[in-house]
Amino acid sequence: QVQLVESGGGLVQAGGSLRLSCAASGSIFSINAMGWARQAPGKQRELVALIRSGTSTDYASTVKGRFTISRDNAKNTVYLQMNSLKPEDTAVYYCYLITAGRTYWGQGTRVTVSS
Repeated sequence: QVQLVESGGGLVQAGGSLRLSCAASGSIFSINAMGWARQAPGKQRELVALIRSGTSTDYASTVKGRFTISRDNAKNTVYLQMNSLKPEDTAVYYCYLITAGRTYWGQGTRVTVSS
């Protein structure tokens, strides 16, 4: 079993920054990828950023240039640095991990951006 624990969410003014963290633990033998998704009220979950085992990354067009995903392999931790935040970034942010053909999700951390 794999556990993911997110932290770092909160309330921030538009234009501000937040850094989310997600620590993975449990039966992890090889991580294929880790990433972040978000879900705003009344909307579908949106994949935000992904970092593969080889450190290549992908971003949603809505956050490209403002968000940066990174990993600390020694700590099985993934980070999401969010800059120039906008009210439309308000959502619950979920960490996910892909290993051995399965995807695991965290419980989510809420980010609220005020205008």
